[in-house]
Amino acid sequence: MSISIFLFLALLFVIALLIVRALGRSAPARGEPPVTRGGPAAEQILAERYARGEIDEEEYSRRLATLRGAPPGGAPPGGAPP
Repeated sequence: MSISIFLFLALLFVIALLIVRALGRSAPARGEPPVTRGGPAAEQILAERYARGEIDEEEYSRRLATLRGAPPGGAPPGGAPP
């Protein structure tokens, strides 16, 4: 009988551990922006590359427009000037 109680408690522990790990993966850490396609994280990486000199101003502007959904060299969505 004591073995069955031990196995039951071990099973509960494993289930609780799996739930905590699953919940930890789904939410981003506090203070970190969510990683989304074309979102702030991508723009931040692009800005860092520009600041380090890996890309020039023209390429930065073109890629930023692409991330924001505007055609390269064109007006951003909504027709407002940049």
